[in-house]
Amino acid sequence: MMWIAIGVISWLIGWRANVWLAAQPTSRFTTLMVPVIFGLTLVMIWEAAVRGFEISPVLLPAPSVIAVTFVQSLDILWQDFVQTVIKGALSGYILGCGSAFLIAIVIDRFPFLQRGLLPVGNFVAALPIVGMAPILVMWFGFDWQSKAAVVVVMVFFPMLVNTVEGLQATDKMQRDLMRTYASSYMQTLLKLRLPAAMPFIFNGLKITTTLALIGAIVAEFFGSPIKGMGFRISTSVGQLALDLVWAEIVVAAIVGSAFYGGVAKLEKALTFWHPSQRG
Repeated sequence: MMWIAIGVISWLIGWRANVWLAAQPTSRFTTLMVPVIFGLTLVMIWEAAVRGFEISPVLLPAPSVIAVTFVQSLDILWQDFVQTVIKGALSGYILGCGSAFLIAIVIDRFPFLQRGLLPVGNFVAALPIVGMAPILVMWFGFDWQSKAAVVVVMVFFPMLVNTVEGLQATDKMQRDLMRTYASSYMQTLLKLRLPAAMPFIFNGLKITTTLALIGAIVAEFFGSPIKGMGFRISTSVGQLALDLVWAEIVVAAIVGSAFYGGVAKLEKALTFWHPSQRG
């Protein structure tokens, strides 16, 4: 009963704290503290529920147990991070988004390609990742190259569509004005169309941050060297080491949030002029 009471008290304290913060003037402090308090409240309720109802650690380990495993497994988690995130997800993200950006410019330059390439891209995007991953692992081997290939397939089409849409965001009057200045296609692209497309491009980059990490982790379920986040999750589930599985999930959540936040910060710095970044 003590743990149940702790959970109820934690919920009441967190609720009252967030109600008080919501009534304060908006500032960086209140914007940061509301999700922090909410997250800590959920962790305390989780801990109290597991302890109070004596839930088996095989089903759901307590946050304190996960934290201890996290600290004790830092070397393993670091190796998995390098293998999955740096080698697999990041390399595939750069290759996939970079190639999609370049092909989008080619499509914009030659509009007939839009009718041919976009349907193909749509078809590839609709392919299930659990079906493509084993094939790409067989093609590129069990190391990080196959994971990067899976990531490329996952991020390419969202980035392509957003970039093509962004390059068409300028209206006819703006393009006609550039032509009256005798601007070449490249000058119009660099000075008008790419700046106008930046919000769309960053939208694609933000969407694909999470897709890249998911793709790299899922691909490791179908073949990997003896390291990697997907490999560790798969083997740890088989060993009933759910605390290590949750530790890997925590790493993935932190990395995914940081990756998305970094791209959002870069967007804010480069598109400060856009209405979505004001205020």
